[in-house]
Amino acid sequence: MDSSRKRQLNFAVWWRLMRPHTLTAAVMPVLIGTALAYSDGAFNLPLFASMMIASVIIQAAVNMFNEYFDYKRGLDSVDSVGIGGVIVREELHEKTVLSIAVTFFSVAVVLGVYICASTSWWIAVIGSASMAVGYFYSAGKYPIAYTALGEAASGLFMGPVIVLIAFFIQRNTITLPAVLLSIPISILVGAILMANNIRDAEGDSKKGRKTLAILSGRKRAIGFLGWMFATTYFWTAFLVLFRVTTPWILLTVLAVPTATRSIRIFRAGSTSSEMMPAMKAASQLHTQFGVLFTIGILLGKFLSAGH
Repeated sequence: MDSSRKRQLNFAVWWRLMRPHTLTAAVMPVLIGTALAYSDGAFNLPLFASMMIASVIIQAAVNMFNEYFDYKRGLDSVDSVGIGGVIVREELHEKTVLSIAVTFFSVAVVLGVYICASTSWWIAVIGSASMAVGYFYSAGKYPIAYTALGEAASGLFMGPVIVLIAFFIQRNTITLPAVLLSIPISILVGAILMANNIRDAEGDSKKGRKTLAILSGRKRAIGFLGWMFATTYFWTAFLVLFRVTTPWILLTVLAVPTATRSIRIFRAGSTSSEMMPAMKAASQLHTQFGVLFTIGILLGKFLSAGH
């Protein structure tokens, strides 16, 4: 194999290791928090860029920690469904994966120091807690991923926490509307994990995991996922009805077909491979909703300024 082909192959492997389809879960809350601050007249490009990069590389590092610890516990095989199991399939050295994850965390800390120095050192406390949750999601004697708390933990730290940090570093305050507006994307982050756990429930149960999808059973878990999607839209309608924000965020209804597709495929599928498109649809819904939500906030800002 020539050197250029080998470099391309290595890049593709490392790109898969970062699980790019999950990185939008780190991007959307930063976009929303920054858009909310911008609608209030505050925007600092270096702080936005630093926050965005830190959020994305922390998510990539968390994915690598997950890959590493799943490998160490013998949970992955060459037949693993989805993007996990890269270490096994590509014969990567597990310590290299761990080292890169730690490096990513270190870069995020440097960016965090800049953000804190420019705003408040309280951000360091919250940021450290977020990184700790990300690490212990798959590390430690009792990983969060093995419990029924995964959806709540991911929803909190990749929803309100990131949204409000992104908002705070621009506005230097937290407002009630910002808190309320962080809820929909929080629910959808949890929904991504729920969808993933529904897909993997059978295999995870054999490996000793006690996720919410396993404890509730397949039928109830799918129903709960549908409830999460519906609650996201009910909450969005509530925000508009009570004039918390612009009606333009109702653009998010354009993503409803993706939500219904996810539920439909889950109900029809029975194997991990058959349910894989449903899990992808849940991830796509989070991205589509986040983009439309952000566009709605910005349209509200620009159109109100035009009047």
